[in-house]
Amino acid sequence: MIADTVRTSTYKTGILRNSSSIRGKVVLDVGAGTGVLSIFCAQAGARKVYAVEASSIADQAVRIVRHNKMEDIVEVIKGSVETIDLPERVDVIVSEWMGYALLHESMLNSVLFARDKWLKPGGLILPSKAELYIAPINDLVAEDRLSFWDTVKGQYGVDMSCMSDFARKCIMNNDITVNLVTVEDVLSHQCKFAELDLYSVTAEQLKSVSGSFNCECFGSSPVNALCVWFTVTFPGGGEEKPLVLSTSPFKPETHWKQAVLYLDDPVNVRQDTPVVGDVNMYPSEASSRHICIHVDYTIGEMKKHSKTFSIPDGCSGETQ
Repeated sequence: MIADTVRTSTYKTGILRNSSSIRGKVVLDVGAGTGVLSIFCAQAGARKVYAVEASSIADQAVRIVRHNKMEDIVEVIKGSVETIDLPERVDVIVSEWMGYALLHESMLNSVLFARDKWLKPGGLILPSKAELYIAPINDLVAEDRLSFWDTVKGQYGVDMSCMSDFARKCIMNNDITVNLVTVEDVLSHQCKFAELDLYSVTAEQLKSVSGSFNCECFGSSPVNALCVWFTVTFPGGGEEKPLVLSTSPFKPETHWKQAVLYLDDPVNVRQDTPVVGDVNMYPSEASSRHICIHVDYTIGEMKKHSKTFSIPDGCSGETQ
């Protein structure tokens, strides 16, 4: 994740732009990983940084902090933010808590716990806002994979066209597929369907993050999936403009890529064909940290369809 230059550079810039609110203050880094964000906060002038990390990478964070001669400022605490005890309340909370589709295996609940227990009134949260977007797409890679079976006879003299239905069930399934979506695949302007204000959102509200969308297609094409992505925003600090970290297919690639929700069957659209519906994101019954996405959607004159998606086991986050 450190190699994700969009992600890491945006966090560094977002922290340094808020140096006037960090200088001489106490910072809590929730899920600190290797401690890179904690060191950024020390570079921004923090008096004290508590780097809280539950996993064994905390041992490496101690070495990194010491190697950068920051041990007088950055204190690595091994444990979860829900169980550790701090000697004081903090002025700033920083965290890179986002998961795939924003909420899959995210640490947002831990950030909210830290906010309610440790953040001083009027304190700063970095980032402070998250937004979720959706758009219809035509995934050309999926189309190529589906049409492949019709080409086998011409290449090898064996007719495998009967595999098409099986292949469609394998590809157009109920998985949230984490893939890179190209600009050429996107068939409408983005539509924001949810926004989370980290100063006010509650853990209870995260049990159902929902909203509506209404898109109009750019031109003639099959729609075979919906694409979901997110942004998070850092306050500008002083006279600076807010800074946005985006996982949009219209922006440079990040390790989050995009979340692709394949429809059961492609639907042909033309210019200005409406794609409307409702999205509801909620924790899986199997694991509170795994996300499900339920979509009710209508494309053009078709009847309303409903489909529920989840991320398969084994698709999880990385270490910062």
